[in-house]
Amino acid sequence: MTYDEIRKVFLNFFESKGHKIVPSASLIPNDPTVLFTVAGMVPWKGILQGTEPAFATRVADVQKCIRAGGKHNDLEDVGFDGSHHTFFEMLGNWSFGDYFKEGAIEMSWELLTKVIGLDPNRIVVTTHYSDDEAAKIWKKVAGKEAILLGDKDNWWAAGDTGPCGPCTEMHYDLGEHMPGGLPGTPEEDGGRYVEIWNDVFMQYDRDANGNLTPLPKRNVDTGAGLERWASILQNKTDNYDTDLFVNLKKAVSDITGVAETAENIASFKVITDHLRSVGFAIADGVIPSNSDRGYVIRRILRRAMRHGQILGHRGALLSKLYPALITEMGMAYPELEREQKRVVEIIQNEENAFADMLQNGMKLLETEVPKLNNKVLPGDVAFKLFDTYGFPLDLTQMILRDRNIEVDVAGFEKAMNEQKERSRANTKGTRIFWESQTELANTDDSAKYTPVEMSAKVLSILRNGEFVDSADANDEVEVALDKTNFYGTQGGQTGDSGELKIDNTTVMTVSEAGRVDNVVIHKGTLTEKLSVGDIVSPVINTNVRQQTARAHTATHLLQAALRTVLNEDVAQRGSKVSPDSVRFDFSFGRAMTAEEKQAVEDLINKWIAEDLTVSHEEMSMDEAVKRGAMALFGEKYGETVKVITAGDVSCELCGGTHIHHTGEILKARINKEKSISSGIRRITMSVGTLAE
Repeated sequence: MTYDEIRKVFLNFFESKGHKIVPSASLIPNDPTVLFTVAGMVPWKGILQGTEPAFATRVADVQKCIRAGGKHNDLEDVGFDGSHHTFFEMLGNWSFGDYFKEGAIEMSWELLTKVIGLDPNRIVVTTHYSDDEAAKIWKKVAGKEAILLGDKDNWWAAGDTGPCGPCTEMHYDLGEHMPGGLPGTPEEDGGRYVEIWNDVFMQYDRDANGNLTPLPKRNVDTGAGLERWASILQNKTDNYDTDLFVNLKKAVSDITGVAETAENIASFKVITDHLRSVGFAIADGVIPSNSDRGYVIRRILRRAMRHGQILGHRGALLSKLYPALITEMGMAYPELEREQKRVVEIIQNEENAFADMLQNGMKLLETEVPKLNNKVLPGDVAFKLFDTYGFPLDLTQMILRDRNIEVDVAGFEKAMNEQKERSRANTKGTRIFWESQTELANTDDSAKYTPVEMSAKVLSILRNGEFVDSADANDEVEVALDKTNFYGTQGGQTGDSGELKIDNTTVMTVSEAGRVDNVVIHKGTLTEKLSVGDIVSPVINTNVRQQTARAHTATHLLQAALRTVLNEDVAQRGSKVSPDSVRFDFSFGRAMTAEEKQAVEDLINKWIAEDLTVSHEEMSMDEAVKRGAMALFGEKYGETVKVITAGDVSCELCGGTHIHHTGEILKARINKEKSISSGIRRITMSVGTLAE
């Protein structure tokens, strides 16, 4: 049976058993805990854990998955055996409060033995040692004595607490000619017995003390790897010898002009596997970049290109192979063909950038390698490759691994940290002086969102790189107070401007409020003498504050409009919100068309005209996640967060200042859109009266 036939037989069988057949969910999960959809259960996590209602009691699907980042990472193993993949397909059937153990086991057994025709005598089953019920059902349904195993093999849990339960697994005996022993024995990893299906029975809720309470609604969660099924049904011991991969490998051979051999088979495996991950991920909206899931896909793409070069190929590779992927999988996944033009364009851009980077970096490597006498590349050289030529550390390691040369990783990290310190000293200006003030109290800036009249004490004055007790008129200084109503530059928003007053007399013109950790720094020029210990009144420029708030809310609308017009994976990669303009960096693989830019601008102004309510709420991080609030990936947030919601258009975690109705923005105008690095674009925008 081919891949297409297996998918069809699987789904038809469960449809005949009353299951609703649904298409695969996106590889981009609605789950901040994982970068990709790493298992068939990820799209159903809310239903399985009881936080979302089920739209049907019985469901079946074939889910596309990627395991190549974070704790779910098979990337380094791909190419060196016949079973590891970064992209794979998971067959699954689900019961949400409907049938339970007996129904799941009966259907699993019927499909395996009566429909697809596996030899019952070659199927071995395991259950959890506590699950007498499942063991009895196996005896009744199949005449099988289940092997009883522990939590490691036959227990599933959502986490330390919450829904959990035993599972039962089906293993297929590939034959005596294969090494290995039964599940649960010391030889179980030898390869003879291969897991082909797992039925999870979610029946308990576990509390913090480990106590198990029966769930009011029990669920069944199953998973079976399509690649593994194809290997068994096609009588192969290597997944890469099945029909889909054989055809993709032939396409690789046609494009590279190199025949597959025992010596180069690893490269053929890497390229065909990585083609699937890159093609499917970009079709789903992932843009190769230098962070998050975009970085994972860029790394996979470059690894595939490197193996193309090992085969002697130069130039475009995956972009030329993409049509072969459509031929093999386009019937099951129509998004591949629908997104072909965009996907190929993005891959070509990446391939061109990688080729330039590789050519320049390899010159340095070829100069340095002959100098090595201990088979270790110094860390400072690896860092130069990264800093000057854009070589990620793992790419350098991969290239040198073929020559049995290691990289001094500790030296690389030391050079990286030194560069960060130099950068911080150069770009943060007087930050290092303020960081030296370890006894300085944090600024109470709780009034920054709703500025009120207040009195504050001067705690410290910095002038010309020196802390002084007092400074005179016309001196340029930085001043720390015990409390303030100024918003200090943070999260991409420039700080407030205004004045410090004593008895209604202006003593300092504040050009901008900055921030060093939790201390707000008032930067500007004195108009009168000021001393440590003086009591002043901080007064912000309300007109500038209002314009900045307009710009910040407009930035949220801009991101929402980009995700609507372009795709859902557009994500913020940096911003600067100031009273005179907005600068917004985002992940996207190509230049926007004039029509797309106009559509984004029109959509923002439509939302402005609708005068949507903008709510400012504080809540727990868990509640914000349930609300669907967007966060900057990699940012650290406290237990309590501020959520800014504009109608039903935008919901984001944000500590900046904002207006209360979108109509206050008045108008928005996109000025320019350009590339600032591979996969990252920048938009500048004017708002308010400046957009007229």
